[in-house]
Formats: sequence, structure tokens, C-alpha cells
Amino acid sequence: MTAVSEATEVDGAGRTAQPRQLIVTVYGLYSRGEGGWLSVRSLIDLLAGVDVEEPAVRSSISRLKRRGILSAVRRDGAAGYELSETALAILREGDERIFRRERATPGDGWLLAVFSVPEAERHKRHVLRTQLARLGFGTASSGVWIAPAHLRDATSDMLRRLELEGYADLFHAEHLAFGDVREKIRDWWDLDQLEALYTAFVDEHAAALRRWQRRKTTDEAEAFADYVRVLTDWRRLPYLDPGLPAELLPPGWAGIRAADLFFTLHSRLGEAAAAHVSRTLP
Repeated sequence: MTAVSEATEVDGAGRTAQPRQLIVTVYGLYSRGEGGWLSVRSLIDLLAGVDVEEPAVRSSISRLKRRGILSAVRRDGAAGYELSETALAILREGDERIFRRERATPGDGWLLAVFSVPEAERHKRHVLRTQLARLGFGTASSGVWIAPAHLRDATSDMLRRLELEGYADLFHAEHLAFGDVREKIRDWWDLDQLEALYTAFVDEHAAALRRWQRRKTTDEAEAFADYVRVLTDWRRLPYLDPGLPAELLPPGWAGIRAADLFFTLHSRLGEAAAAHVSRTLP
């Protein structure tokens, strides 16, 4: 697995996140103010707050290092790891995706990615398909992938970063005819799977939302634990659902409820969680 796919990998919502996924979340949230670096001791202390034991932290760090996401760096005699340049680029892109509340509208149009890769380089075809799927593209037909138009810059950046721009063309398009776009979206994206994942996310984190809504004060360590868990479960979903227009989705779409839950907890817990990290880091 590449650093690109690992940096966005999380288990489906509703399942216990793996230590490596929690580590990527912590690095994405809190290491970049430290130049992308965290000491091993700080990481162990922080992950203890989300019930990850030290051996699991060390094992997961080693795995992330092997996959090119983390690099071992000592600072002032302390052992630690920093994010690779590839991981930093993916996380910067992820900021826009994960914390974007707005959805596309039908008037925005669509981004079409049309690609052709020679058979002799079919491994690049696999990489291209994988990365388009990671960005949230649906499949309109063989060699033609579709996404909301706001993904133009992220898609262009990905193609350049992976040196795949010579194999694809990007078009801004409108659906003119024929058929109902709502029905076609069901063909282009697996909405049933998305609905199930969103519902599982709500089921997993609704109790935390109710608990925090009842409280008048905030325990910062507890806020950190809940915030890291909910963000780790959330950050896969905006890649599977690339902000499809609400007007074209089924009534009562679970993604709306899931986004409301996440952004409410984000607003309630984010600052307290950051304060806890500031006190934990040396």
C-alpha cells in the first residue's frame, strides 16, 4: 500500500479504528505545528488517552515508517518521527476535503476525467483508477470517471504529483440528456454502501454527541479522546462521498445527519482537544 492510500485509510465507520489510523489522525491534527514531528514518548502518552497501549503504538509507527508516511528523526536527543513530504501533501489536501461542510449544487456542473493508458503501462492504469476512486470519483463508463466540479484542483494536483497528467484529460461538463441524473448517480456511485456507512457513523458517535450536549464544562483529556475517535471515523467518508448535491440524493440522506453530528462535535471538542495536546507535548 502506498503512502497516498495509507494516509487516508480508515476502517468503516462503526468499527474500532486501528492504532495506525489513530496515529495518522494525531499527526494530521497536531504535528504540523511542530514541523510535522512528534516524539515517540509524546505519541505514546497521547494515544494512551484513546486506549492504545505502548507496544501497539510502536508497532504501528514502524509500519507507517515502512510505508513511507513517517521518517525517523531525533531532535534534541529525543527519538521521534516526522511526516514525509508525500504524507504532508495528502494531509493538506485532506484538510480541504474533511473539513468542507458545503456540498456541490446541480448548477456547479461536473468534472470528467477521461484517461487512456497503453497496455504496456497497465500498472499506471491501476494507480490512476485507485487515485480517482480515492478522490471520490464515480464511474460513468469505461475510461470516463465523474465527480463534482469542485474537485478540479485536487485532481489536477494528484495527477501532477504522481506524474500521470500525460494519461488523462479533465473536462468541465453539464448533463444535458438523457435520463434522470438522480438515477444515474445511483449507477455512478454506490449510494447504498454510503448510506450504510453514514448510518453506522451516526450510530457509533451519537451517544458522545448527547453526552457532550448535556455538559456545561469540558474535560480536555476526554475531549481529545472523543475528538480523535470521531475524526478518525469521519475522514474516510468525505472521500467516498465527494460532496454530491443534496438535491440529487435520496430523501432523508444519512450523510446530512452524519455531517451535522461531526461538525457539532468538531466545534464542541476541537479547542479543548488541542489544549490537551499542548499540555502533553514537551
